[in-house]
Amino acid sequence: MKLKTHSGTKKRIRFTGTGKAMFQKAGKRHLLVNKSKKSKKRGLNGILVSKTLKRRLKKLLPYAG
Repeated sequence: MKLKTHSGTKKRIRFTGTGKAMFQKAGKRHLLVNKSKKSKKRGLNGILVSKTLKRRLKKLLPYAG
């Protein structure tokens, strides 16, 4: 039986050219005036997924080898 791709995860995770998974950090949408430049800049280009999260990601995204 084929596994279905988790559509919520599909929208939040992108893959680099080398196949590493990346995601965007939360807290960058509103109330940016109150946040420091450092906190806004942190995770600007996305963060690589950790090894523990990658294991869980394989179940949600079958193509995430």
